[in-house]
Order: sequence, then C-alpha cells, then structure tokens
Amino acid sequence: MSSTDAPDRTEGSDQHHHHPTPRQYVNIAVVLAVLTALEVSTYFFDFGAIAIPLLIVLMIVKFLYVAGWFMHLKFDSPVFKTLMYLGLGFALVLYILTSVIVLFDSAPAI
Repeated sequence: MSSTDAPDRTEGSDQHHHHPTPRQYVNIAVVLAVLTALEVSTYFFDFGAIAIPLLIVLMIVKFLYVAGWFMHLKFDSPVFKTLMYLGLGFALVLYILTSVIVLFDSAPAI
C-alpha cells in the first residue's frame, strides 16, 4: 500500500471523531436506567390513557440515546443516521398500525 492510499490522520482531518468520555457514558447509562424504571413503573401503576403514548415516547428517546451514543451514530456518516432513523420511523408506523388494528378488532360489535 502506498502512502497515498493511507487515510489522512492530521489534526484537522475529517477522519478524527470525538468519542464520548467515560463520564458521558455513565451519565447516559443513568438516564437510560431512569427511563427504564419509568417504563417498568407503567406495569405497576395505572397511568390511564397516557400509558401507551408514554411508552412510545420513552421507546423513541431510549432508541436515540442508545443509537446515538453507544452505537456512535452521533459521530457517524449522515447516510447511516438517515437509514437508522428511517428504520425507527418504519417500526413506529408498524407498531401504531398494529395497535390500531388490534384495538378496533377487539372492540365489541354494535
């Protein structure tokens, strides 16, 4: 391999990524633990009509934290970000459609 094939590793290079510090990882882990505790609490406490929307919002927030920080998507190419967010969007639409179908299918006939 010639020296022209090697990526440029200079200080101002686009190849240099700023990765999270261990402290940032711990902070994100604490946030995820609190969000998970809130999710689990929906099983033990009656949140009424806001339970499902709350779980969907928590799912999205947790996905963004895990994908962005632990999977380093925050520091990755915009193409990968777009693909990941499209996957999230498709999953969300599928979940909502399935929930609506199940809701109306299980409703008593008039």
